[in-house]
Amino acid sequence: MEKIFPKPLKKGDKIAIISPAGSVEPSQLEKGLDMIKSKGYEPVLGENLYTKFSNGYNYAGTEAERLKDMNWALNDPEISAIWASRGGYGCQHLLEGLNLKEFTKNPKWYIGYSDNTVIQSYLLKKGFASIHGQTIKTSSFGVTEESYALLFDILKGKKPKYSLKSHQFNKQGNIEGELIGGNLALVYALLGTKYSFNFSDKILFIEDIGENFYALDRMMMSLELAGVFKKIKGLIIGGMTNMGDEKDNQQYEESFDEFAYQLISDRISKYNFPVIFGFPNGHIKDNRPLIIGSEITVKVEDKVKLEF
Repeated sequence: MEKIFPKPLKKGDKIAIISPAGSVEPSQLEKGLDMIKSKGYEPVLGENLYTKFSNGYNYAGTEAERLKDMNWALNDPEISAIWASRGGYGCQHLLEGLNLKEFTKNPKWYIGYSDNTVIQSYLLKKGFASIHGQTIKTSSFGVTEESYALLFDILKGKKPKYSLKSHQFNKQGNIEGELIGGNLALVYALLGTKYSFNFSDKILFIEDIGENFYALDRMMMSLELAGVFKKIKGLIIGGMTNMGDEKDNQQYEESFDEFAYQLISDRISKYNFPVIFGFPNGHIKDNRPLIIGSEITVKVEDKVKLEF
């Protein structure tokens, strides 16, 4: 299926800001909303952006309220892009109720990461690319300016090119293919469902935060048992941070936890597709955006190059 890329934004275009999962405070979005305005776009706030609903987790409203905002943002013809305020948990609740009737006539970029991976998998199933990049909330955390500058470049129609230093666990090789994936916990949570990514001949990206090491290995083991590593043609590993036990892990605050990387490296050791470790995307300060659904060219040599 040929992937559809939304048309570039123009100055004055409207960007819907919605909370599809966890709740947010207005103070957490101020910086991000100001930044959108400073770039010449108009943020339009979803009706339930700041709604709160506690049900074992602090959601940004009930499932019906969050779905209402999502379907409004997807289908309103005046909206040119959709930017998630944050991730957390809750996007899976929305999958069965998503409506793309008007969206298909006027495709728009969906921007987010973390829990938003499931929305991006859904869109990809329908043939639409999306941006795996910073949410609005993270602008209040001291995220690098490049994280957002590159994201606005994509909105304007400019594709990114990345050069990285090599990593000791990398596996060399040159490949071209379609980029899929996102947050590992959500890639794993969708396995066996009709919303799961199609892994055949794809380049898989994974990142994660706050997992015990055994849980990380369990997810990697599930991907192995599902045959994912026999299907993909390449693997990119981004941020692995706040992993394991804070008391015992000296790298707990690091963006690229070395023990997490060792576990992943061991789990895929018998496969010979190219692998990139240390890609700057994930729950980290320097989150360089990726386009899910885009064809990419990857060169893993003494230096690493990734081009869209």
